[in-house]
Amino acid sequence: MAQAFIEQLQYNIVIAPDRNSLSNMKKPTESFREYAIKWREKAARVKPPMDNHELIIVFLEAQEPDYFQIMMPAMGRSFVEAIKIGKMVENGLKTGIIVSQATLKDTTQAIQNGSGSLANRKKRDEGSMITSGSREVQRGASHTYVQV
Repeated sequence: MAQAFIEQLQYNIVIAPDRNSLSNMKKPTESFREYAIKWREKAARVKPPMDNHELIIVFLEAQEPDYFQIMMPAMGRSFVEAIKIGKMVENGLKTGIIVSQATLKDTTQAIQNGSGSLANRKKRDEGSMITSGSREVQRGASHTYVQV
């Protein structure tokens, strides 16, 4: 009878998270602080428990590139200090003091693909100037020069 009871309510057992499940938890709508608190609560249920050093390492590895790169100095510090650094990074990204790696990558690709590049814009401008200059020559026979 006890076995039947356990089987019936098996779905209620909370499965402890592992270290791998702690990555990719941040939702776009939540602040860094909210995310860090939620992450820490989930990390507290990991078996076997993590010490503070491992907690910081796993937390940093779970970060997006923008945060990971700048938060590396949090190694060896407390989790509370890591949250403070993360909040500063978040504010820097929002205000534009810190350039997002994704934005930088997109801009670099746009330049490499030629969209919006200075060289292509210069070629288009030169082409339009030559076209307008040739019309000027055709209209006014007294002009013997082409503006470039």
